[in-house]
Amino acid sequence: MKISKEKRNKILEQILAYLYSINPKPAFAAHIAREIARDEEFIKSLLIELKKKELVIEIKKNSKGIDYVRRSRWRLSDKTYEVYKKHQ
Repeated sequence: MKISKEKRNKILEQILAYLYSINPKPAFAAHIAREIARDEEFIKSLLIELKKKELVIEIKKNSKGIDYVRRSRWRLSDKTYEVYKKHQ
């Protein structure tokens, strides 16, 4: 099933809004998917799209500096946070 571009953009906005609400704490894709009631793989593909646009940052290490093997955490980029902050 194909999702329209308009609905896809709304979901992207939901992801950014959620990450803004928990900023500066990063979140796993699974947690983001649970919060906005979407499929984890779909959310991960959207996060990668947002990363290419430099709106989010992928964190591949845990708090102790050890690399994650299979997963990543995500947070808003500083530039995106400032734009959201101005609009709130």
